[in-house]
Amino acid sequence: MTTKKRAFISFDYDNDEGAKIMLAGQAKLPDSPFDFKDASVKEHLTGDWKEKVRRRMDNVDIVIVLCGQKTHTAAGVSAELEIAKEKEKEYFLLAAYSDKTCTKPTAASASDKLYEWTWDNLKTLIGGGR
Repeated sequence: MTTKKRAFISFDYDNDEGAKIMLAGQAKLPDSPFDFKDASVKEHLTGDWKEKVRRRMDNVDIVIVLCGQKTHTAAGVSAELEIAKEKEKEYFLLAAYSDKTCTKPTAASASDKLYEWTWDNLKTLIGGGR
């Protein structure tokens, strides 16, 4: 069996926590290609929170950016994406809702595609198919 990728989930805590809980739950499925390792926090961590996020990202293989309706206004998500890019971590943007308009964080590149959240897509994206 292949080793599961350790994932950091970046998300808008105020608006998309329910979607994050569902995504973390999918990591527990028997055929999941990833383990939920870490995620955004509500309060900016005490001290230099960005430094703490950097350290957390040292322990992950991939960053999943969960995009909801207000992700473009979530400064923390953009900061986390910047850190992921700086650390050259693999990442992808995942639409948190199929029935709502999801937005990208401001730190996303124009070429960053927003992927539909399906189980098959998730497995392909984590496997490097983008």
